[in-house]
Amino acid sequence: MRTLAKTLAAPVISLGLLASCQTEKAPSVPAVTPPPDPLPSPVTSAPWIMATASVSDLDRTAAFFRDIGGFETLYRGPLDPAELAALNLPDGASGEVMTLRAPGSDAGYVRLIRFDDAGRKVPTRPGARAWDTGCFWSFMVRANDLEAIYDDAIALGWGTETPIAPLSFNGSELNIVVFKGPDGLQVQAYERLNRPPPEGFTPFERLSRPFNIMQMTRDREAVRVLMEDVLGFQRFWYGAPYVDEEPVLMPLGIPQNLTTSVPYKAGIFSPQTQTLYGRMEYIEIDGLDGFDYADRCAAPNLGWLSVTYPVESVATARQMITERGWAIEIEPYKTSRPSYGDIQVFAIKAPDGATIEFAERATP
Repeated sequence: MRTLAKTLAAPVISLGLLASCQTEKAPSVPAVTPPPDPLPSPVTSAPWIMATASVSDLDRTAAFFRDIGGFETLYRGPLDPAELAALNLPDGASGEVMTLRAPGSDAGYVRLIRFDDAGRKVPTRPGARAWDTGCFWSFMVRANDLEAIYDDAIALGWGTETPIAPLSFNGSELNIVVFKGPDGLQVQAYERLNRPPPEGFTPFERLSRPFNIMQMTRDREAVRVLMEDVLGFQRFWYGAPYVDEEPVLMPLGIPQNLTTSVPYKAGIFSPQTQTLYGRMEYIEIDGLDGFDYADRCAAPNLGWLSVTYPVESVATARQMITERGWAIEIEPYKTSRPSYGDIQVFAIKAPDGATIEFAERATP
């Protein structure tokens, strides 16, 4: 089992796969951009309420979450035409929605959409290699008995980026794996073997509610500007470029013989006051030439399409974002999401194409 020496403080282990693999380096490493001081006022202080994916078969994808993870079905029905119009889909397009949640969760929903008569669909990230940039790469859940989940996922037809990777980190023994499902959908799971989940985390039996979503970026600094300078999110991790001292099994799938020479840079951000949920993680990998799929991150293409953060006022949130120099991708519109309610919502694009929504719940 790989052992990580000179590790960071214990809380970093919950921040994401790559943050959990970081080790401290000598003072000679390049400096990283410090966060703004003070941070701008946050656009939202709440975790994202749902992650939305485009899939070709609702039941086939939902089986992973329902049959393996024990998730509940909150809603199944037609997609609101207002959302179809906002997504700029052709006349005659329609959709069916299935919304799932981990038992006991009040957010972190998994929202699956099958688009019909909406034109050609291609995967947002064909091949899903970590060094290809653009769109959302995966989202993260905690797991219990990951080896049994692994066997069940394989039997269900899902694959994995690598075998289960063992890690020792600051007293925690971990197993980590990235599941690869239909339509290129990826779910990253890790299990604490000798410690319980953090205090306050929603209890779960096999798979938890998601708490982090990951993107592969061309430029981590451009992402930092959005996260901190525009959205006012707090920084969980923004480390110097890192390589391993010896070849290792890397859950991202970087070839073992290159883990000592190909550096990666991680950045993890979350709404202020949030320590458990709502995180966004960005990884920049230097030295491996891949493809960029930033122009594919839109419906009806297949894969993770968006995350949705709640805001108290769409008008205020939109004004804050535009005054800080960021463009609006989808202007505010009204729609109904039966698993959550009637909302007004707008969206922006991250530098690598992924869609981030902000939703105001209608007053009863």
